[in-house]
Amino acid sequence: MTDKTSVDLTGAPETMLATLYAKALDAGASDSVLHDHHAAEIVAQIDYDWANTGIKPANAPSVALRSKHFDTWAGQFLAVHPDAVVVHLGCGLDSRFFRLSPGPGVEWYDVDYPDVIALRERFYPQPEHHHLVAASVTDPAWLASITSDRPTLILGEGLTMYLTEADGVALLRRLVARFPSGELQFDAFNRLGIRSQWTNTVVRRSGSTLHWAINAPADILDAVPGTRLLAWVPVFESDAFSNLGGGYRVMAAVMNRVPGVRTMAQFHRYAF
Repeated sequence: MTDKTSVDLTGAPETMLATLYAKALDAGASDSVLHDHHAAEIVAQIDYDWANTGIKPANAPSVALRSKHFDTWAGQFLAVHPDAVVVHLGCGLDSRFFRLSPGPGVEWYDVDYPDVIALRERFYPQPEHHHLVAASVTDPAWLASITSDRPTLILGEGLTMYLTEADGVALLRRLVARFPSGELQFDAFNRLGIRSQWTNTVVRRSGSTLHWAINAPADILDAVPGTRLLAWVPVFESDAFSNLGGGYRVMAAVMNRVPGVRTMAQFHRYAF
């Protein structure tokens, strides 16, 4: 008999379990990247065969470093805008609100499918100024519930590649039109990353499909009026890899020498 929570997710929502498990494994490492003890506590409460994720101690840091990167960028934004709105798209079971501990002037919205939000309600406290929005990010209706009179940070970690280009562009245009100013921060795959999705164990085992290839900042700047590029960082060139073990640094150095592979995964940051 067990009091653990059973999880029945498929497709893109199921991939959040792989992300969660990677952060839990990273949290238990002596050289942890993210130190996400929330992930470790939640994994211990879920009845799931974690081997299905394909995540192992060897590849967990690469997932954690992505979150660490966006924690840094988000923290920079909040340091300048202590009264901001944060809209975390496709939040999954990520603990970013609790890792960053934004001040009382920040209104934070975590947005994801209803089944995912139900899990968040089970595993996380619900402090003041932290709001849960149960909806598909591509549904225009939920935006009406978001405070729209302040600088706004839009976060989309591990999201864009699961959207179609039409849905993704429409979403970004709605967000930029809704808020007076702010930033868009997200990661993306280029065309090679989308075409080689069959090599991605997490995507393949969840039955997900990747759609939207973003090859360079021009793809966003041309499609979403009002945006201005702040930073575009191929993941293998990011500072995060230099802080990992020698094997990761060697891999990044090799990847950076191969056209197309160098920009297979990228971090994007835009002002609007």
